[in-house]
Amino acid sequence: MDVDAAVMDDPLRAICSDLGFFTRAHAREAGYDDRAVTRTYRSGRWRRMRRGYYTFPDIWEPATVEERHLMMCRAVLDSLGDAVALSHASGCVAHRVELWGMSLDRVHVTRLDGGAGRVEGDVVHHEGFVGDEEVGEVDGLRVLAPARCVLEAASTASSEAALVALNSSLHRGVTTIEAIGTQFDLMAHWPRMRHLHVPVRMATERAESVGESRGLWLFWTEHLPAPVVQLEVHDGDRFVGRTDWGWPRLRGLGEFDGKVKYGRLLKDGQDPGDVVFEEKKREDDLREVTGCWMIRLVWSDLETRARTAARLRRLMAAAS
Repeated sequence: MDVDAAVMDDPLRAICSDLGFFTRAHAREAGYDDRAVTRTYRSGRWRRMRRGYYTFPDIWEPATVEERHLMMCRAVLDSLGDAVALSHASGCVAHRVELWGMSLDRVHVTRLDGGAGRVEGDVVHHEGFVGDEEVGEVDGLRVLAPARCVLEAASTASSEAALVALNSSLHRGVTTIEAIGTQFDLMAHWPRMRHLHVPVRMATERAESVGESRGLWLFWTEHLPAPVVQLEVHDGDRFVGRTDWGWPRLRGLGEFDGKVKYGRLLKDGQDPGDVVFEEKKREDDLREVTGCWMIRLVWSDLETRARTAARLRRLMAAAS
């Protein structure tokens, strides 16, 4: 990039830092005519997010899927103005609800102006009555209430994905089980809501991750005993540890062992191998104190439900 181009890009970077994007109009004000705008994003120096909206590759490329989706949400809301609010999966992302099994390819909005529902390019427009109390703001984004966002997103996904979203919203304190229940009662007869009866009944704030919630769904669908979630183990007055799932009557403990888990546990300057060693020692302590068997599930175990359930049944049968 030549010096003049770098100078011209400086105000655009400032705008992008403030808004999350810059527009074609912003580029014109910075000295780019329409041909220069097209030439610049085609050269790869800019990243076109959607028609008329841009960012820089060094901002877009390292961003997570959720961060990119939020950039898109900001651009869409800027384009559509007060006529819409984020909803469904986009509303969940705005509320920082962790999702699994839901596409973030398009931005979901609900019309506040009575406009018709439709799919228009990278935006899904939904229609439905929205009370004034259901519209709020999160980090400058106009968004519907979290309980409604979660339930509407869940209605278009699998029951397993629904449980993940519900549990995440509760664990992160975005909403409450009471709010979920009240909202579900209001929406129970809406299209695609029927399959949510079970996930809503199972929802818990104690499941801390996607893997833990998917494990709960596996246990339910395979007709295994429901575990205690986040079971605490004590040796007298000493706190030994906590497991993701526990079956005290069957003398069983369970953990979800996603690789990201060790990343969360890593302290400054600590080697990943040290974390693995500490986890192994913690597991040994838990088994020694309780006399329980321990099972660790990984992502692939959640995809092979019948085989995983058979492993658990063997362990449960041997302990009973």
